[in-house]
Amino acid sequence: MNLQLGTLEEMILIILLMKEETYGVEIAKEYKNQLSQTISLPAIHVVLKRLEKKGFVESRLGEPTPERGGKGKRLYRATNKGYETAQELQHRRNEIWKTIPKLNFSLA
Repeated sequence: MNLQLGTLEEMILIILLMKEETYGVEIAKEYKNQLSQTISLPAIHVVLKRLEKKGFVESRLGEPTPERGGKGKRLYRATNKGYETAQELQHRRNEIWKTIPKLNFSLA
């Protein structure tokens, strides 16, 4: 399994896994909520396009709304491949953490 994801790609994929379907503004809000950091909408959209190209995410155009001048939002959801990849990354990370010696690290 190809597990080549950048940290930002992984974080956005995990946010998508938290939701059935969502869009850029909601992803930005959840990113800030979870990581206490802001992220720009253009950065989110670049990552979403990369994830979609890799098959980890799929999108569709939502229904047009009067608030958006008749334009629909692009809605995103994680795919099974995205879920399996995120799960495998988490598993590998946990395995690496198990190899760290239980030393007395001082927080002084």
